[in-house]
Amino acid sequence: MGRHPAKRGNHRTRLGTAPALAMILMLAACTGSPSSPGTAATPGGTAGSSSAGPTAGAGPTAGAGPAAGAGTPARTPEVVEKLDVGLQLPWSAVFLPDGTAVISERDSAQVKSIRDGQATTIGEVPDVDPGGEGGLLGLALSPAFQADQWLYAYFTSASDNRIARMKLAEDAGGTLTLGEAEVIFSGMPKASTHNGGRIRFGPDGFLYVGTGDSQRREQPQDTTALGGKILRLTPEGRPAPGNPFGDNPVYSYGHRNVQGLAWDSEGRLWASEFGPDVDDELNLITPGGNYGWPTVTGAPGRNGLIDAKVVWPSTSEASPSGLEIVDGVAYTGALRGQRLWAVPLNGESAGTPVAYFTGQYGRLRDVARAPDGAIWVLSNNRNPDFALILRAGS
Repeated sequence: MGRHPAKRGNHRTRLGTAPALAMILMLAACTGSPSSPGTAATPGGTAGSSSAGPTAGAGPTAGAGPAAGAGTPARTPEVVEKLDVGLQLPWSAVFLPDGTAVISERDSAQVKSIRDGQATTIGEVPDVDPGGEGGLLGLALSPAFQADQWLYAYFTSASDNRIARMKLAEDAGGTLTLGEAEVIFSGMPKASTHNGGRIRFGPDGFLYVGTGDSQRREQPQDTTALGGKILRLTPEGRPAPGNPFGDNPVYSYGHRNVQGLAWDSEGRLWASEFGPDVDDELNLITPGGNYGWPTVTGAPGRNGLIDAKVVWPSTSEASPSGLEIVDGVAYTGALRGQRLWAVPLNGESAGTPVAYFTGQYGRLRDVARAPDGAIWVLSNNRNPDFALILRAGS
């Protein structure tokens, strides 16, 4: 396809020669064809207290297949600390080797650090144009960060969604600073909703990118378009070698609005995704796979389309955002659902999801594992926001 990484100021909205056509709470604008959740088993429950186990209740549907489990995760997450450090709509958290948390704020475009329980502004990413669900979104650290100091950021500009990288340097006194932003990839479509935004380096050293359909429903099924996809890029922003459609960044397609990316212990990629007014999803990602949007949602068993491993039929229970896999359990924060979902994984199958902290901490945006094994969860409530530090209890 002959695509090249973005240079500064190079805006693209489509791949190839096909012509361009034209969060969470604006679900009615994008209703899909609801699935019959018969191929995905039913998650069971909600938990009310910060450290108590789940309370039985109706819920989403999870992983079909003979290997699917139906129990709760082996260890219950417990809140160790709540960091009220004045965050404003935090979107993504990554961790430096020493355990310092680096956090993006969507509307302020600021990058902040949390170290020893104190938040400090590191800098501001230039050319961010916040609005609706857009702004400064996902962060990722280079796999070779100790050598190259690259911090990657996905953000909404005035014309598109794009990815830039900046040096994140630390002086002798421990002060962190952001270097000049270098745009490495651009042209991902933007809108007031469905901007995607999650980025993460995989075990193969390539950068994976979750995009949204940006309310352009023709894009997810078009493998020459960037909307409604998971992309796979080199650290310099080029299509990664071995991608399923040749010299093309598209890794999987047929997505509505990818919000979380995580790998299990066997190197399998999982992704959380917003549905319309039905059928939020947890998907196991296959290179070149078609996940059905906007033709279907959830797990209807349609030939040629890949069913979700977990389906939340009611988006009021989920709107799953950030995703992390710890000890064989996929944890995803729920925005509209205002809870933490824990999904036990068994190979390529997902067991019964269980909800924790329902309604206690409001909207939960990101879930990330720190170097010390703690699980951090970011709120998104505007009042201001905070970080929860969790441990998997007994």
